[in-house]
Amino acid sequence: MEQNKVIYKQMIIALHEIPGIGWHAIQKAVKHQIWNKPLWSIEDLLAIGLHRGQAKAAAERYAEQSWMLIKDPSEAVARANAVALTPFDSEYPNILREIAQPPWVLYAKGRLELLKRPAIAVVGTRVPTAYGRHSATTLAQELSAAGLTVVSGLARGVDSKAHEAALSGAGSTIAVLPTPIDKCYPPENLSLFQSIAEQGLLVSETPIGTQLHPGQFPQRNRIIAALSVGTVVVEGATKSGSLITAQHASDMSRELFAIPGPITSPKSEGPNELIKRGEAKLIYGVKDIIDELHWLPAALKAYKEAGMTGGAKQEHGEEQLLPEERKLIAFLRDQPLSINELHELSAIPFGHLNALLLNLCIKRKIELQHGSIYIAL
Repeated sequence: MEQNKVIYKQMIIALHEIPGIGWHAIQKAVKHQIWNKPLWSIEDLLAIGLHRGQAKAAAERYAEQSWMLIKDPSEAVARANAVALTPFDSEYPNILREIAQPPWVLYAKGRLELLKRPAIAVVGTRVPTAYGRHSATTLAQELSAAGLTVVSGLARGVDSKAHEAALSGAGSTIAVLPTPIDKCYPPENLSLFQSIAEQGLLVSETPIGTQLHPGQFPQRNRIIAALSVGTVVVEGATKSGSLITAQHASDMSRELFAIPGPITSPKSEGPNELIKRGEAKLIYGVKDIIDELHWLPAALKAYKEAGMTGGAKQEHGEEQLLPEERKLIAFLRDQPLSINELHELSAIPFGHLNALLLNLCIKRKIELQHGSIYIAL
């Protein structure tokens, strides 16, 4: 089975790194199991539903050497001291598997264990006011000190302040890049980029060698929201990138928070409007987030205990489970189920159910597999 996973992963990376091959094309390749073919002809690829241009690009890319001979990770990824994760890897974050179109490949450099921690995104304008800088810094420090990982986009302004403040805390920080994993944007954040690679985690969906273009920024914002159980908007105009991230969070049914600002400040129009429309909950600090996501302390405790025991089985595991957790495990012992199926069977509210499943994954009682299906261990 492990050998099969390596082949599946190689196929996904081989397609992902071809310009013009997108999410749906890779989905078709996975569905039709074209990892069974060591060589791809244009006809093979057209038959599974790829467009002619995509089929031609893939067939020509591997005409002289089978895609199966590609080193994993690729030499470029290895030179960047990074790794390429796919949904077939155990290190691939479970929280990403829950969204409609999880990234087929996530390049990562740094502390991979941060992908397992509960995380909160902190986003905002590239040109914050003194109030915005102070708010982002204070909130990120509080979040990281509480053990929550702070996710942001390494942009100027609020993003940078959030990363800097979170680095020294227990939760540390994840920077989601619009660029390939070996490139820093903006260039003036190079020192912060290097610090995060050493003390936190850099992640990117973009293959090495890809030139930066505007479309990569919305993709980056989507992953910021997807990696986080909640997103906080500090400052931002009504049509800013931070509001795009907020929309992604809302679409993914993740919690949305906003720090209110002066009604006279254009920089606070975005968060104030989210609060006014009832789309985001007003917060002043980390306590407000934990009060709303009341399952977070238990999740952080479970993560800490798992780290201290090195993932070893607890002697009294069943006794330490909540009644609702035992109920979920009983359902999964009967058959593998999706979160929607578990929601219907258990009648547990969706947000609380998600928290329980996260805790059970951390406790190594259940596992989320490819296809967003949970199984009992």
